[in-house]
Amino acid sequence: MFKNKTYQLVLLGVAGLMLHGCGIPDLAVKKPDSQLPDSFKPALTQKTNTAKIQWKTFFDDPNLLSLIDTAVANNKEVNIMLQRISVAQNEIQARRGEYLPFVNFGAGAGGDKTADFTRNGAVEDNLNIKPGQAFPTFLGDYQFGLISIWEVDIWKKLRNATKVAMLEYMASIEGKNFLVTNLVAEVAHSYYELAALDNQLENLEQNIAIQKNGLEVVKELQMYARSTTLAVKRYDAEVTKNQSKRYEIKQQITEAENRINFLLGRTPQPIKRTSAGFMDIKPKMVDAGIPSQLLQNRPDIRQAELEMSAADLNIQVARANFYPSFAIKAGVGFQAFDLKYLINTPESLAAMVVGDLVAPVVNKNAIIAQYKNANAQQIQAAFEYEQSIVKAYAEVANQLANIDNLGSNYQLKKKQVDYLVQSIDISSQLFKSARADYLDILLTQRDALDAKKELIETKQKQIIAMVDLYKSLGGGWQ
Repeated sequence: MFKNKTYQLVLLGVAGLMLHGCGIPDLAVKKPDSQLPDSFKPALTQKTNTAKIQWKTFFDDPNLLSLIDTAVANNKEVNIMLQRISVAQNEIQARRGEYLPFVNFGAGAGGDKTADFTRNGAVEDNLNIKPGQAFPTFLGDYQFGLISIWEVDIWKKLRNATKVAMLEYMASIEGKNFLVTNLVAEVAHSYYELAALDNQLENLEQNIAIQKNGLEVVKELQMYARSTTLAVKRYDAEVTKNQSKRYEIKQQITEAENRINFLLGRTPQPIKRTSAGFMDIKPKMVDAGIPSQLLQNRPDIRQAELEMSAADLNIQVARANFYPSFAIKAGVGFQAFDLKYLINTPESLAAMVVGDLVAPVVNKNAIIAQYKNANAQQIQAAFEYEQSIVKAYAEVANQLANIDNLGSNYQLKKKQVDYLVQSIDISSQLFKSARADYLDILLTQRDALDAKKELIETKQKQIIAMVDLYKSLGGGWQ
């Protein structure tokens, strides 16, 4: 009868604790909106996507390929991210370990003297001890054995925490892929900038040579009183100005080289590059595919999606804190008050089994705050996922428009350069026949230099737009 009442009390206690966990705040969970338009432009309906092409195939300059290969292997930021991935992987192992029973080996030694006027002292004084076998004044306590502790994961708290660690690990891998995507694009940007600067320097040198020839012509005409000292000085000033620009471009070349070396994780050194034929480069046709492919191809979108899934599970982990936890403790070993009796069997053999049932009752503020934080983080992760999708779509749409506009812009600037180059010859002939002023030649040469400079910059922008579209589509990490 007594045992039945005890079982009833235990069952009532468990039921009460479980009902106690029912008073959990009801918080809203955000469902992300991942809808995208059917196409990037009304007339663009192809499904092939250049993002699936590896960067080793997409780029065809051997010097650039060598630089990117070195950057992917040696870049300091990528190597830092690899260590973060290792930490995330170790976290999975740690979470899995929490789900399994802990078995520890323990040993201890000690002793105590019980005061006479205590419960234990009174008991010892009244023990029926045989003569010559008085109770020891200082009682030892020696023990060793195995102790096991296991939390029974009834509410899947530990298993969900392991899944969270797994999702965070996968998200860290996607973060590394996104970092590689940006790294490949940055190396390509700086490489083509370097090639463009080489062409700018070559263009400047050609212009300086033309102006020096013009200066000699003006000096010769001055000897025949067909020109003035003012014309000579103006020509001298123009030549000197362009010669000073030479050093500005050289400084920009040095900075571009050092930027590439930094991305490659090495100290400054010359960069081997192919600058000849830069103006003849035709940007590759990049197939954008359909917007929904961004969800699979963009590492940053996949990372945001995985982090959102982890945040969803974290709510379940935080919710489980409201429910009672069950733990089983067990131990087996040897225990004796004297070392000579420690391994006597079965007299010194000791065993223990304990079951714990614990649930929060009063002052649950910390648990409630943790649960609300998990909910807020889930909503934040959902918004970040939506933001990554919108950002990716906008980046692709911008680069598609940029490529079209730069193509038209380049053709018009090329015509402008052709007209100005022809104008230089015409103005020189007119000046020699005294039918044009020296200022006409100077201004024409200056305009031609500026126009050729803008043409080189436009060609650079065309190539960079191609690279950026490839990156925006999710290419470059494979």
